[in-house]
Amino acid sequence: MGQNLILNAADHGYTVVAYNRTVSKVDHFLENEAKGKSIIGARSIAELAANLKKPRRVILLVKAGSAVDNFIDQLLEHFEKGDIIIDGGNSHFPDSNRRYEELKKKGILFVGSGVSGGEEGARNGPSLMPGGHEDAWPHIKSIFQDIAAKTDGEPCCDWVGPAGAGHFIKMVHNGIEYGDMQLISEAYDLLKRGAGFTDKEIGDVFAKWNKGVLDSFLIEITRDVLYYNDPADGKPLVEKILDTAGQKGTGKWTAINALDLGMPVTLIGEAVFSRCLSAIKEERVRASKVLTGPTPKFNGDKAKFVDDLEQALYASKIISYAQGFMLIREAGKEYGWEFNNASIAHMWRGGCIIRSVFLGEITKAYREDPQLENLLFYSFFKDAVTKAQEGWRNILGDAIKWGIPTPAFATALSFYDGYRSARLPANLLQAQRDYFGAHTFRVLPEDASDSLPLGQDIHVNWTGRGGTVSASTYNS
Repeated sequence: MGQNLILNAADHGYTVVAYNRTVSKVDHFLENEAKGKSIIGARSIAELAANLKKPRRVILLVKAGSAVDNFIDQLLEHFEKGDIIIDGGNSHFPDSNRRYEELKKKGILFVGSGVSGGEEGARNGPSLMPGGHEDAWPHIKSIFQDIAAKTDGEPCCDWVGPAGAGHFIKMVHNGIEYGDMQLISEAYDLLKRGAGFTDKEIGDVFAKWNKGVLDSFLIEITRDVLYYNDPADGKPLVEKILDTAGQKGTGKWTAINALDLGMPVTLIGEAVFSRCLSAIKEERVRASKVLTGPTPKFNGDKAKFVDDLEQALYASKIISYAQGFMLIREAGKEYGWEFNNASIAHMWRGGCIIRSVFLGEITKAYREDPQLENLLFYSFFKDAVTKAQEGWRNILGDAIKWGIPTPAFATALSFYDGYRSARLPANLLQAQRDYFGAHTFRVLPEDASDSLPLGQDIHVNWTGRGGTVSASTYNS
């Protein structure tokens, strides 16, 4: 990532200083990929600092955690007030909040920037999501927007907000990425185990989908993966890969933050739990030998099944993005960050892993109404989900009958049905809480009375033996 960003910046006319703690890597880089380009090698932090114009601007692309703090400490020995330190790794936004405050006291301008697009994106144009000390933005804006991906002539990079706001938006991006990948994997499983498609046939399905409403980077690469055969024997390589998924934590961070803020970001949560379930492979193998269930048997219309599945995947993706922007909205309130949702959606349109054609519609929605409460209230997405419902529900019915797990598809539809319900059974839940723990409840406006006053926390002695003293009322 770092090497390719350096080459990208050099290609755009900037002189870049390259440093790696393993000096031999710098020498190899200068003798090969960087040869003949406006790239200077540094063999120490002191040499790096000496070669940078003031205010110095350095971007770190190292493993999140203590490595970032260690490099910052080394840079501080040579940096001066007004210099800029940019963390371009996948740092957790509370760490970026802390670094922002610590460096602010020293007069150093800290920027925590999300960088998405992988090695190819870094080389040819990534999505960049910078946030931190706003005084740094004028000094890095032209560089960041020059090297970023472009969509409709606009750079996929803009200032996000203060402190750790940039890394927060990258965290949500990665959480949505988790959800998209889980949905695609479930669609693959339904086509493979449910409908009996070969990997080549599934690749053909994804190739077709990539020309329609699902046009996106992840659909495109899934097509390529399914078409790829092991050169040794010509068999699909994907079938030889161990079914245990790794994770670096950003999806988990998104789910935890959603719980902390009380936001029902259910699809990302299920995507994280699905990776956790995949990780207990040996236990699953043992369970497969003792637990029974239905055997998938498909005898329907394959073309209709593919069309229904396309609609289910499309609608579920819409729910995932709607939930992501709900989390962004709540975080803005909680942390005092004024997010520009249209700008965020545009940043994700190019260069990044979750780039897709319908992000253009999200950008349009928020440009038309910056205060849009939920994407599902925007006519384009409301109509799309309405159109998808029959196929969406058919797919979930098939999955249940076949015994094929679809936690992401199922939670997306459950959220939709819950979100459109004016009344949920939480009234019974509140009665239960008050019965066993005197946790109180509130009454519906139309049912308020002298004995059940509106807007007050009420406790009832349900059995005549429980007493009238209530517990403290609070939300965790």
